[in-house]
Amino acid sequence: MTDAILPPPKKDPQKRTRTQTLPSGLRSRAALGLTAAAAGGRFMLQVCGECGALQYPPRDACSTCLSTELPWRDIDPAGELIAETTVRTSTNTYFRERTPWRVGTVRLDAGPSIMCHVHGDAPRGGRVRIINRLDKSGQGVLYALPPEGTPNMEDDPQLREITADPKFRRVLITDARSENALALAEAFAKAGASIIFIGEPEGWRPYPHRAALEAIPNVQIVPLDVTDTASVAELAGEIGGKTDILVNNARFVRPGGIMDRGDTVFARDEMEVNYLGLMRLAQSFGPAMRGRGADGDNSAAAWVNILSVYAYSNMPAFGAFSASSAAAYSLSQCLRAEMRPGGVRVMNVYTGPTDDAWHQPLPPPKVAPAALARAIVSGLKDGLEDVFVGDVAKDLIERWRAGAKVLEREMSETDGGGA
Repeated sequence: MTDAILPPPKKDPQKRTRTQTLPSGLRSRAALGLTAAAAGGRFMLQVCGECGALQYPPRDACSTCLSTELPWRDIDPAGELIAETTVRTSTNTYFRERTPWRVGTVRLDAGPSIMCHVHGDAPRGGRVRIINRLDKSGQGVLYALPPEGTPNMEDDPQLREITADPKFRRVLITDARSENALALAEAFAKAGASIIFIGEPEGWRPYPHRAALEAIPNVQIVPLDVTDTASVAELAGEIGGKTDILVNNARFVRPGGIMDRGDTVFARDEMEVNYLGLMRLAQSFGPAMRGRGADGDNSAAAWVNILSVYAYSNMPAFGAFSASSAAAYSLSQCLRAEMRPGGVRVMNVYTGPTDDAWHQPLPPPKVAPAALARAIVSGLKDGLEDVFVGDVAKDLIERWRAGAKVLEREMSETDGGGA
């Protein structure tokens, strides 16, 4: 069984720091479908639209009938581990520093046999279940787990390489004043984070949950204002080299579209916090985190952006806020590309209306802070890139995938609050 991991020791500056190496990131266009599925934590394979044959590995034409109609479908993940070995040396620099590494072949109940990474607790010649996750290069890989949970299963070294479990990691939450800050801090403390830094803008101004934040073990409240470049740079100079997971929960929300507002004051504030705030954080914390993506037990692991799902399709009732979210969404894609060479995951968490003062006029369902916090921790444990929280967000993304133009028209005719 997997041994429980211990808190990482303080880094010895006299010891060699691992060089930034990644597993191979080369994939065909067809194989990128596996990566797209892994971003959302789904195990999918191509299924021929003509004859129904499952395809593995991904390909451009059906291996049975040569049809090019090969949509991706969710597949039963159960199978049997029919062959396995443990790699103890490798010509690949990434794997050479991480051996021993268990790999094997699994015959799926659905038909194909696949090559995959294998969890240390997976039984030899026994039943397993397959998950599809992103490796350090940001590409989809298949991983065999025991059919049922085992003690300390999440502590398997190979599994931690393809996830961002907060256990024993140092977390920065950027806005203590946010309605979700307390729930986030409690969720990360429960998940075993070693230190939880919480950024506090305008520390002189009281807010109701400050005492509750201070009461959480391992919480440190630090000055941070994402609208102030000097504030962000100063904090990055102090803890940028210690931050393993950054959660950007700072945002500015006001109702209204374009003409109803009559000025650009709130729109400027929305862009200042939601878009430029993300850019300031990325410019100050990004280089240090990217440089520590391969730093052994002290590696940086993930960057989390909390975004509105209306970044995909504008909700006119909150039109200007939706536009700032769309700008942040686009910027996060750039950040993801720039952080990938360091092996740091950028996870976007999309939510519909949240349970706060500014969304009170909208009808339920709304996302509670505790539900948002649980989704973030769960997404990190699963190593995801995209997480959709709540019924509204999940419904909207499905409608967007089915037809973005149809959704645009629907959004202009409703308040966007219901699923």
